[in-house]
Amino acid sequence: MAGFEPATTRTPSVCATSLRHTPTQAATIYFRSWQDHTRMRMSVRVTRADRIVIAIFAIAAISVMPIAAATEPAAETAKLEVGGGKIEIVFTPSDYKLSRDAILGWIKRSASAVSTYYGRFPVRHYRITIFAAPGRHGVMSGTTWGFGGAHSRIILGVDTRQGELDNDWVMTHEMVHLAFPSVTRDHHWIEEGIATYVEPIARAEIGNYPVTQVWQDLVVGLPKGMPADGDAGLDHTPTWGRTYWGGAMFCLLAEVGIRRRTHNRYGLADALRGILAAGGSIEVEWPLERAFKAADDAVGVSVMTELYAQMKSAPVEPDLKAIWKTLGVEERASGIAFDENAPEAKIRRAITASTTSARNLTP
Repeated sequence: MAGFEPATTRTPSVCATSLRHTPTQAATIYFRSWQDHTRMRMSVRVTRADRIVIAIFAIAAISVMPIAAATEPAAETAKLEVGGGKIEIVFTPSDYKLSRDAILGWIKRSASAVSTYYGRFPVRHYRITIFAAPGRHGVMSGTTWGFGGAHSRIILGVDTRQGELDNDWVMTHEMVHLAFPSVTRDHHWIEEGIATYVEPIARAEIGNYPVTQVWQDLVVGLPKGMPADGDAGLDHTPTWGRTYWGGAMFCLLAEVGIRRRTHNRYGLADALRGILAAGGSIEVEWPLERAFKAADDAVGVSVMTELYAQMKSAPVEPDLKAIWKTLGVEERASGIAFDENAPEAKIRRAITASTTSARNLTP
């Protein structure tokens, strides 16, 4: 991309996490502007066997897009209003097999999921540029940044089918990034951890993702975030597992901790809404401690600050089996089942309910 170079001096930083249900991985590539030193992230979907080659191809593709776009016909635009936010969508010229209305419906559904979770759309103005990938299908990658206004670039296969949009997680994942302030590179795990944890829950709240699958993803995914031999805390172990699933583990521990200490009155959604209410969107840069204080203030307990103090430098290994048992999450050969008589089954139910509905589940 013009004006950007890899965030490190020689090669870009790439962190990857397993993509649900498919033998692929998701990688995040950072670029840093040599003009103003702001950062931009790009999420790239790659196969396990070819992730390096495809990631490099994606970097090359994203770098020439502005140049190529300048020689093409004028782009089409559309506008949506969701949750108090105004969304401008720019389509680079292409003949998608799907109608524009189908693509806009996908964007609107993702925005509705994020607005439901956060109580409103995270930013007032948001721009999405849809780049076409000829001969491909599916949502290929997503890139989101806040400098100059919240903006995402999505690469969408021209041959994408409706079912692929119905099951897509990338657009919601990118929109979740809008709702947290930009932080320094050593805290990248909280950016990706929140997006990994919140995206399926937000989709479940609007009926776009099965609740059982939310818990299946956590049961399967969170062990990948456990510290390996020689790992340090989350601030010092930037591996893909610790970044995505270690960050998601932090979120689950914060979720359960907040609900226990507030008797299930508040949860992580309320804490994250507090950050947003204090002005902490992707369009601003904050110290991580400031974000966690805003979260703690919103729910009246200092869970996130205390948890960060425990996990930032030390390799904490929570007992996930004990957590699943107390929440009533059982892994069986046929899939996930729920024990409604478990000690904290009400907490589990509240996690995947909307914030308003969840308060009706309090003891």
